[in-house]
Amino acid sequence: MGEISGVLAAVLSSALGGTSIGATRYLVSAIDPLAIGSFRFGIGFLLLLPLTILRGDRWPQRADWAAAAGLGFLFFALFPILFNASLIFTTAARGALALSTLPLLTLVIGAALGSEALTLRKSVGVVVATLGVAVALLTDLTSAPAGAWRGDLLMVAAALCMALYGIWSKPLIRRSSPIGFTTMSMAAGAACLILLSYLRGSFAPVAGFGAPQWLAAFYLGAFGAALTFYLWAFALERTTPTRVAISVTVNPITASLVGAWLLQEPLRWNLAAGIVAVFAGIWIATTTGTRIQAASASASSQS
Repeated sequence: MGEISGVLAAVLSSALGGTSIGATRYLVSAIDPLAIGSFRFGIGFLLLLPLTILRGDRWPQRADWAAAAGLGFLFFALFPILFNASLIFTTAARGALALSTLPLLTLVIGAALGSEALTLRKSVGVVVATLGVAVALLTDLTSAPAGAWRGDLLMVAAALCMALYGIWSKPLIRRSSPIGFTTMSMAAGAACLILLSYLRGSFAPVAGFGAPQWLAAFYLGAFGAALTFYLWAFALERTTPTRVAISVTVNPITASLVGAWLLQEPLRWNLAAGIVAVFAGIWIATTTGTRIQAASASASSQS
């Protein structure tokens, strides 16, 4: 049940991340990527802090503070800068596909670092889910602005930051708690972004914000940061980094469905086919070893 709850939390986290792309695309025309990240993770931290205190969740041990802060800079400072900057140069569809390299990067890096076994079934699941994303976005990938490759590369770099965070943070989360670790690491990343934004004067356009801009900023903080990354840490505590990472392929699917709902964008056959392939890939990858585990449990009970 712990494994299943971890996978479901990761899928929900990625689904919320897909809805955050729309809010980011909306704000990127008004303020720069540093300020967007400052709002997103600053608000997220302010929402998570009282929740962590009231629940009495365990904070990272003193020996883990430096690692938690370093991972916070990696994931909650460098990642959003790269993520938001990429959407300046490329389309949301191409950016979502580039971000979907996350499970492949996590699988390869995890195997190289010895933190996770590289299995055939898990590899097949990653490939199937990634191909599902490509099929779902098929009609949108050709309409790219000049120099879109720069945004694509920035998004792949963002995915690399996310992969490393997922692999390196897992033992720290287990030694503390999902909310406690996320709150501390998010505080480090948000502080870095706010300082950089202040020094660059990135908050100047905020004076002209109306209700829609503030609503988008709050949505990013509450749902795109606090809830999304609590669920991500919750998932990492209960399952492997690759099984968590493969859920990111749900991200562009959710973004497309939200676009169809809010913007009346057409739903084509390729989106339906992509959804089927994505969830098939997630099922293949996340059910790895089920029979083997059952056999091992049976053998252990008999001995």
